[in-house]
Amino acid sequence: MKNTIKRSAILLLLVLGSQLGRAQYVLKQADAQFELFNYTNAIKLYTEAYKKEQGLHVTERLAESYSLVQDYAQAENWYALLVKMEGAKPDATLRYAETLRSNAKYNEAKVQFNAYADKQSDVSSQQRSLWSLSCDSAMYWMKNPKQVSISNQKNLNSTQSDWGPAIYNNAIVFASDRSGLTGDGQKTNRPFLRFAGWEAPNRTNYNWTGNGYLNLYTANGQTDAVQRFPIDVGTDYHVGPASFTADGTEVYFTLTRIPKKLEYQTVGKEKVATINTELYYSKKLDDGTWSAPFPFKYNDVNKHSVGDPYLTKDGKRLYFVSNMLGGLGGTDIYAVDKTNNDDWGIPINLKDINTPGNERTPSIGENDSFYFASDGRIGMGGLDLFTAKLKGDTITNIRNMGYPANSPQDDFAFTATGKLTGLLSSNRIGGLGSDDIYSFVAKETMVEKPVFALEGKVINKDTAQPISGATVQLAYGNGKMAKVTTAGNGSFSFRLEEKSEYRLAAEKAGYMKGAIANISTVGLTKSTVLNKDLYLSEIVIGKAIRIENIFYDFDKFNIRPDAALALDKLVATLNENPTIWIELGSHTDSRGNDGYNQKLSQNRATAAVNYIIGKGIAKERITAKGYGETMLVNQCSNGLKCTDEEHQQNRRTEFKIVKQ
Repeated sequence: MKNTIKRSAILLLLVLGSQLGRAQYVLKQADAQFELFNYTNAIKLYTEAYKKEQGLHVTERLAESYSLVQDYAQAENWYALLVKMEGAKPDATLRYAETLRSNAKYNEAKVQFNAYADKQSDVSSQQRSLWSLSCDSAMYWMKNPKQVSISNQKNLNSTQSDWGPAIYNNAIVFASDRSGLTGDGQKTNRPFLRFAGWEAPNRTNYNWTGNGYLNLYTANGQTDAVQRFPIDVGTDYHVGPASFTADGTEVYFTLTRIPKKLEYQTVGKEKVATINTELYYSKKLDDGTWSAPFPFKYNDVNKHSVGDPYLTKDGKRLYFVSNMLGGLGGTDIYAVDKTNNDDWGIPINLKDINTPGNERTPSIGENDSFYFASDGRIGMGGLDLFTAKLKGDTITNIRNMGYPANSPQDDFAFTATGKLTGLLSSNRIGGLGSDDIYSFVAKETMVEKPVFALEGKVINKDTAQPISGATVQLAYGNGKMAKVTTAGNGSFSFRLEEKSEYRLAAEKAGYMKGAIANISTVGLTKSTVLNKDLYLSEIVIGKAIRIENIFYDFDKFNIRPDAALALDKLVATLNENPTIWIELGSHTDSRGNDGYNQKLSQNRATAAVNYIIGKGIAKERITAKGYGETMLVNQCSNGLKCTDEEHQQNRRTEFKIVKQ
């Protein structure tokens, strides 16, 4: 029996050891795939590892992988688990907020954005406002949609990724990774290829998404038949999107190729190369075919990506996107002009547009309308479409195109086909595949109304700690009122209308109501988050509260004009808190006769009380008490030498609450 138990124990250890070894092997393989951007494979391996051990690292990588392949429902689920785990990085809360926003859960996203900002001291007030105003704006836009019709172009789209439409000879040319495989699309700001030095990239499908590589396709408006665009660019990897001159004789396109010389980095134990996208162009030959592609002057495949070309109709200016050094954010939009010798000049960073985020897919429509996508401005989530006015190198009047042109997911690559019509790309819910091409028809010229919001916290005036569960009231100029309850961190927020006046106040049982704050959006023309904190003093029966700036003439007790201003504030406090009773006490310093000081202080207290009663406060709510020099706040008693400043500390008027 003893040997049987021993053999069973050994067998159990062997089984457990085998399972542990398998789990470690799977996790190692998953990490390797993740580092190579092979997220579809990584998800499968991490899922297998998670079934064996629900650890922090596996949960973190599953959340991130699902986010990178833009499966936001799964990403939200995994981030919800991750943020509750001990040892989770603060960035997990930020990513959780972003996935909630992508799933149109804006109120929940706002809570998580604020939670992240509260933890991170390096989050600027501007960034916090951007997150908050984006959530508020998205909810407002969805309740107040533009007069725009958005329709899925099912004749163009597949079950994979289709995006970046361009007009060429009355046909549409676009990028697609259709191949009969399943998976998500690729168009965000990241290198297109990454692979270990001993293994070239798969030539048939792209491991990041599980789809094929991007290629250019065309659809004739008469037949709607989709076919490969007839151009040989000499690569087995990504091609597209593209942009053409108005006469159709020149085309610029994004391309990924394997260069002869690669720069490798060490990732773990592997030598890994990252291949960035490049721009190439071709010219139409006399026989109607396209020339072999020529490289764009500012390609640098080992250092930065270049993509999203837009060529002006005359071919003299090229807009493109790059993450080259010297930019403002992730990817910036640049413009470059043709020189007299048919070469490209020096690129100009369009600083009027670019943000610390990512700007993408520039294009030009009628009447100098400039279109682009950005995730660094007030938006609904991911990339949002924006319109602006273009005057030379100056861009003004930048506006979000609103809902339904934008959605909680990525919206980008707008191509104008008329004054009020166009095509756009989006991975919004309800499409045929990942990214789909949609038609855009506006019934009116879109004008974005500015969006205004108010944010703040209710704070304990004495301890500087936030007060949760306080009621905050926002009174409108027309007599309406909105109320909210502060969150655990004391925060509150309201939506504001333009050209409006408001009164803001807070209250909570056990606290005195604070002063009413005036809020206004009059004169504001741009979307703005206003900030206003409110302070409440906790009611402590018998605690003396000093009234500042009450002065009397020497040996007098009449109320001077400057003292009246201070007493008016106490009148306001009593009006705002109609249930409290107070004692108003007056104190002198130690100089002079004790009895005289006692009488003088009583006369001063009585004069102040009579002033307050004269302002309409019921006399039973307030009592006058003269203390003379009996309650000094320092050592300056009779016979001791003190400075005038030290004596001044003792000459004071205070009130204390005697009934709540």
